[in-house]
Amino acid sequence: MGQWIKTAVEDRAGGRVATLAIDNPRQLNALTAPAILALTQALRALAGDESLRAVVLTGTGAKAFSGGVNVNDLGSTNEKTAREGITRLHECIAAARECPVPVIARINGYCIGGALELVAACDLRIAADHARFGMPEVRLGIPSVIEAALLPRLMGAGRARWLLLTGELIDAAEALRWGLVERIAPLAGLDTEVDRALEGILASGPEAIRAQKRLNRAYEELPFAEAVALSIDEFERAYATGEPQRLMRDYLERRRK
Repeated sequence: MGQWIKTAVEDRAGGRVATLAIDNPRQLNALTAPAILALTQALRALAGDESLRAVVLTGTGAKAFSGGVNVNDLGSTNEKTAREGITRLHECIAAARECPVPVIARINGYCIGGALELVAACDLRIAADHARFGMPEVRLGIPSVIEAALLPRLMGAGRARWLLLTGELIDAAEALRWGLVERIAPLAGLDTEVDRALEGILASGPEAIRAQKRLNRAYEELPFAEAVALSIDEFERAYATGEPQRLMRDYLERRRK
């Protein structure tokens, strides 16, 4: 795993944070078959860590988060192997989306094709101001599939179609205007913005954050009435953990001082 994905786990004051970095900078951190498998395994392993509070997903170096699936791999794909390969990529992206804690995409450069789908599956997206984004698959003779289906939910149908049908790249400022990312910063300040997001997560109740992530997914996928019903269940379940009582008591005690 270490050959393709660098893993670092840090125990901070508010809890444990893991950073996963796609590590193939000479190829723009391409999502090669071994890298996809290693990232899937790393994400699934982290999902079982009850002490984990958040995951930061990034690429090594300053040029690319990831250039997406390796074009050589795509060129050697045929009708018999296409389904297997794209399914492996979907399973990798699903592992990020299904991680029980927030996953923050730290986008440090180019974010293309399958890498943009991976970013779309993350909970928060923070980009360096030199980052560029695109879905150029149609220019290679293939449609954008699997988690490209998340893009209209992030930026609206028209803007998603523009990326998917033209294959054009957009810069970080445009991505921010379109709602594809939540924050942009100069590369030197990128970690500061990531830490800002982490501070908010780590200052919150661990159980509440996990519940909110489950609800965010439900809000995306379920009909309104079902999502509301599920949210009531989660609200009730929160009080069974004792976390609201503890955090509200601490809050009230601070106010009295």
